[in-house]
Amino acid sequence: MTADLNTIPLKRIDGSDARLADYDGKVRLVVNVASKCGLTPQYEGLEALYRAKKDEGLEILGFPANNFKEQEPGSEADIQNFCSTTYDVTFPLFAKISVAGDDKHPLYQNLTAAQPETLGDEKMREKLNNYGIPTNPKGEVLWNFEKFLIARDGTVAGRFSPDIDAADPRLTDAIEAELKK
Repeated sequence: MTADLNTIPLKRIDGSDARLADYDGKVRLVVNVASKCGLTPQYEGLEALYRAKKDEGLEILGFPANNFKEQEPGSEADIQNFCSTTYDVTFPLFAKISVAGDDKHPLYQNLTAAQPETLGDEKMREKLNNYGIPTNPKGEVLWNFEKFLIARDGTVAGRFSPDIDAADPRLTDAIEAELKK
């Protein structure tokens, strides 16, 4: 049984308290992000998607995590500065958390329990294995920039592989479907 995602305590990147309930009634795309990853340029597409759809009720919520090859080593101030100056990120960012392993944050414990299957992760899993990078077991977050789509009612509506970017029709179609509800 998973907890109500809206009640899990969170910290914004500025240290202030938050909960997913702060975005209640909106479609939320929760993304674990990193500043020094090959997928980091996805910030650009995520920001473009956010600007295009925020007035329709989309919130993109970035959760920096240092779980994969230590690709998010900086402080919250470093992360905020990088995101704003390099990618002009305006979507909400949160304090760095763990998204995998023994210290996995309750948000990600519940997201992965609610949606254990990841759409399209086969290619990414193969790519990481080809680079000699061990991967987490199925059900766990595979890498930076994995995406969880949360419906307006707070249920997890989808989960997308890290290499599915913000312009991929598999993601955009799912977002559109949720925005129309």
